[in-house]
Amino acid sequence: MKLQIWLGTLKAVFVAVSVFLADIVTKAAVLQSFELNQSVAVAPFLNLGFWLNPGAAFSFLSDAGGWQRYFFTAVAVVAIAWLSYSIFFSSTISALTRVAFALIAGGAAGNLYDRLVHGAVVDWIDLHAGEWHWPAFNLADCGIVIGAALVVLASLRPESPTRECSRL
Repeated sequence: MKLQIWLGTLKAVFVAVSVFLADIVTKAAVLQSFELNQSVAVAPFLNLGFWLNPGAAFSFLSDAGGWQRYFFTAVAVVAIAWLSYSIFFSSTISALTRVAFALIAGGAAGNLYDRLVHGAVVDWIDLHAGEWHWPAFNLADCGIVIGAALVVLASLRPESPTRECSRL
């Protein structure tokens, strides 16, 4: 059983690093291809572009005057540390939860990198219906949202953690 947990942990690390690297690579392409606030329509419901978000999800606290950068940086560091600890040292979480935590940690690391390097998060995906636009987001945000959904799904599953780990 310990080998199964170790393999699940290794796979979770791979997921987290993959989300982080995919996020960094796509944002680097965006920074090279677009000017700030520029966008291009690629489908009737999708624009790609370059926007900076100094706040959190849905631009929460984006106009708070600068202190939010440090606050969200600290939140990300604490979240990544707790998620990493859980991934590496908890033998009681399911494989699905381990992957969910990895998605969230990888996404948080991608957005943390942006805050440290750019002072704000680089967003580049703009979904819309007519004139109504969903707040712009990036791959890191996708990892966080998918990971959070998987945490909820894992909490609803009645299976035991050891049985789950063998399926990862």
